[in-house]
Amino acid sequence: MQRGQESSDAVKVRTLPVQVAAHLTRRIVSGEIEDGRAPSELEISREFGVSRVVARETLKILASLDIVDVAQGRRVTVRPCAEWDYLSPLLIEWLPTEIVGELLQELHQMRVLLEPELAAMAAASVTDETLARLREGLDRMAALEGDPNAYLEVDHEFHMEICRAADNRILDRIMYSARWLGTASRRITNEAPAALRKATADHTEIYEALVARDPSGARAAMRKHLANNSTLLAEKEQQTKRAARRR
Repeated sequence: MQRGQESSDAVKVRTLPVQVAAHLTRRIVSGEIEDGRAPSELEISREFGVSRVVARETLKILASLDIVDVAQGRRVTVRPCAEWDYLSPLLIEWLPTEIVGELLQELHQMRVLLEPELAAMAAASVTDETLARLREGLDRMAALEGDPNAYLEVDHEFHMEICRAADNRILDRIMYSARWLGTASRRITNEAPAALRKATADHTEIYEALVARDPSGARAAMRKHLANNSTLLAEKEQQTKRAARRR
């Protein structure tokens, strides 16, 4: 997430491709780069006082995130922001807080569409071995309710275990690819008072439905859990907007 705009001088001191790429991305997001034309390798080298090698690597990073296209004639153009790779942890770190908040809401929409059905699919085919791992995860959650950072790792693995139990490789990769946003989302929802205790209770309901091999119950329990998360995310977004208005 954005830590404030960096000056060109600050980037010059470090001269790392990732730092220059971060600066240029923030410039694009703020609307400073007009007409869809991004700086070329030569222009980056001159502006930031870095070598052509660093400038070239900078453009490779931006291209890998689908932020720019580099044409054969060396013309660099900015791609539509809707096409950027929002599942990249690098990009998420560079974006303003308000945009990250929007992405977390969109992530939640994806989870509501997928995870209840994944839970139902898992309930129909879950193995005893998977249930044992889920039970272990629940026990760890209960023990980590005072440690939000450690809790979120166990939380993520609990959901991925259910996803794997659904036995669909494409859905598994979709969920896995969204893990960085999922971590950001969990950090927000874990901040609320008693949030982790409630989350453990929600996960327990999901687990019990899986033990019962009850697809409908698993689907409903996952929907309830996600609805609780939605409330926490909405409250955080309102707090962020109020803080922005006061500035």
